[in-house]
Amino acid sequence: MLSIPGSPQRQCDGSRRQFLKIGGLALGGLSLPQILQAEAQVATPARPLGHKAIIMIFLSGGPSHQDMYDLKMDAPSEIRGEFRPIDTNVPGIQICEHMPRLAKMMDKFAIIRSLHGCPDQHASDLCMSGWPINGDGRQSGHPSLGAVLSKVQGPVDRAVPPFVGLSIPSRHEPYGNPGFPGFLGKPHAPMQPTGEGMDNMRLQGISLERLRDRQALLNSFDAFRNSADNAYEGLDAYSQRAFDVLTSSKLVEAMDLEKEDPALRDRYGRGNDSPAFGEDAGPHWLDQFLMARRLVEAGVRCVTLSFGSWDRHHSNFARLPLQLNKLDQGITALVEDLHNRGLQNDVSVIAWGEFGRTPRINENAGRDHWPQASCALLAGGGMRMGQVIGSTNRLGEVPQDRPLHYQNVFATLYRQLGIDPMTTTVPDFAGRPHYMLDIREPIDELI
Repeated sequence: MLSIPGSPQRQCDGSRRQFLKIGGLALGGLSLPQILQAEAQVATPARPLGHKAIIMIFLSGGPSHQDMYDLKMDAPSEIRGEFRPIDTNVPGIQICEHMPRLAKMMDKFAIIRSLHGCPDQHASDLCMSGWPINGDGRQSGHPSLGAVLSKVQGPVDRAVPPFVGLSIPSRHEPYGNPGFPGFLGKPHAPMQPTGEGMDNMRLQGISLERLRDRQALLNSFDAFRNSADNAYEGLDAYSQRAFDVLTSSKLVEAMDLEKEDPALRDRYGRGNDSPAFGEDAGPHWLDQFLMARRLVEAGVRCVTLSFGSWDRHHSNFARLPLQLNKLDQGITALVEDLHNRGLQNDVSVIAWGEFGRTPRINENAGRDHWPQASCALLAGGGMRMGQVIGSTNRLGEVPQDRPLHYQNVFATLYRQLGIDPMTTTVPDFAGRPHYMLDIREPIDELI
């Protein structure tokens, strides 16, 4: 982050280090050479964005596939649950009654019902990279999709990071992981403007309005620079230009939702950064769906966020209606907005969690962890929509038709983002090339 103390300090005992901290966060996960040498791509009529992008929505805790997109009405009551299916605008496809907006837009979505390959791990890593965490709590060094885009494709605009993580911090840290850079290193980590107040996008004592005016911002530093033993002037030219990148108005304006029509904001829904139900999980912060759209339009290649609390060991049927309704509102607003703006072929959207839930309902009216099967909801990216891919058996226990691994999904997403998973490699710290995935076959039904 960029850190400016509230008052001048003497340059001793490390105070110089506190004067100006410009790290990977402030640079949007980019190294200075990347920022300063990257050239902005120019949009064309055929490609409104001028680049491909993805919005990744992590449903923290493990969503219940049989209560969302794969209801088992022929199963016994202790498995079937309390929800009922409703028809969608695609004949033959039914989903949960608590997602009526999605039902009316099913032709713009695709559902995968036969996901496998998930360990029993409460972490976003699998959904951000295709790789589970290992013994030290990280992705065995494998970079997340956003980090790969940063490395392979670089920034679209030198003032905009290619990778932004909107997930809020959590007590269980792997819940709030926006996607690690792995062996690609900190230059490819996501920029994280955490918290409702966007603290990492603000300088102490300087409002967003003044931040938009670079000259006023720089003038506000004059007195402090002099009292800090001319430390700022001691920075090299690249660091000074990096400071200019941080203070560019483009990213700040992209995150300013007040620029949007109030009616559109209402369509998306509002919220805050409080964890859902007061639990250690993602928030019901619907503004982030709109912010994600604004960020990809500004030039971000990958936006990640976490949404909701899906670890429903108890009160599953009491709490899911509210949560499903909020997800229903946010994700349909996002996809509808992308279509209205002609971005449905440029922006991929995926919403999924780290595993599924037990077919059998427990004594607390909840469902427990079930790594044997999971589900995913996709939209956009030029992929074929209006379909269900795969199935589970009669009780929703295991994939039956068309079993698909999480990495199959990633292979598809990489392909649609312009990266061939079959041939593209990225170097580790020692310079050794690595494929992004072990399973590199995309899903034919989607492409």
